[in-house]
Amino acid sequence: MTDESHARIQELVSANDVLLFMKGTPLFPQCGFSSRAIAILDHLGIDYESVDVLQDQAIRQGIKAFSDWPTIPQLYVKGEFVGGSDIMMEMYESGELAELLADKGVAKVG
Repeated sequence: MTDESHARIQELVSANDVLLFMKGTPLFPQCGFSSRAIAILDHLGIDYESVDVLQDQAIRQGIKAFSDWPTIPQLYVKGEFVGGSDIMMEMYESGELAELLADKGVAKVG
């Protein structure tokens, strides 16, 4: 990974409370795992930003090195790597994800 792509990823992660690196967009996910990640965040009513890794090869490869995680999607909350769609699903089902989002101050209140 180049210093430039690392810096761009760090900037994106730092600038957004909840950020999902995914294939496609929330309205048009390009893989089932990204679709599932969006469904979880939408169900929890979380405001989030997304980055379509298919639009930028440097980000697509760089995010894997940045997180030391081989697959996409990848969820970051308050700058911290949470995991991919399988981890998100496990955390969602156990209530851990809602708890994490609440602890970080980004959960929907209401």
